[in-house]
Amino acid sequence: MNTTPARPDPTMEAIGRAVAEGRTGGIVSARRKLLDLWSRIGVTGDPLHRCSLAHHLADLHEDPAQALAWDVRALDAADAVTEQRVQEHHAGLHIAGFYPSLHLNLADDYRRLGSFDAAAEHISAGKEHTTHLSQDAYGTFLRVALEEVAEAIARRDTARRPSAPGPTA
Repeated sequence: MNTTPARPDPTMEAIGRAVAEGRTGGIVSARRKLLDLWSRIGVTGDPLHRCSLAHHLADLHEDPAQALAWDVRALDAADAVTEQRVQEHHAGLHIAGFYPSLHLNLADDYRRLGSFDAAAEHISAGKEHTTHLSQDAYGTFLRVALEEVAEAIARRDTARRPSAPGPTA
């Protein structure tokens, strides 16, 4: 897959830098930077920017209720992203490939909050979209995570799963 963006996108680059900072331990700073970007983008801004930012910002919250709010925003924005917009950003991406991860995160949030019926609905939706995942390490990671969360839902387990992205308590 081509990993070079079709054209430079300063907002996506800023999101990427903040996400990288969060992954190396700068959680508070990364959250602040993403929230500042969110203020500039606005709720009616570019849906690809909103989807990407909200999806990653959710991962920077240990509290599943806070993560849920951002994951809902990410899914709502994904529904507004066109295939053309995704291709403008990166020729190797397709919006359909976003949905397994978006639904996985929502399922995990709902599960951690004890809302197992809502969690199961999102696991089903995530699994329905796995046909859009590539047969690579990332696709395998998402398929395994969907199964992990499905098993946790069946057990009525609300504990944070070790493989979940983001901060640990």
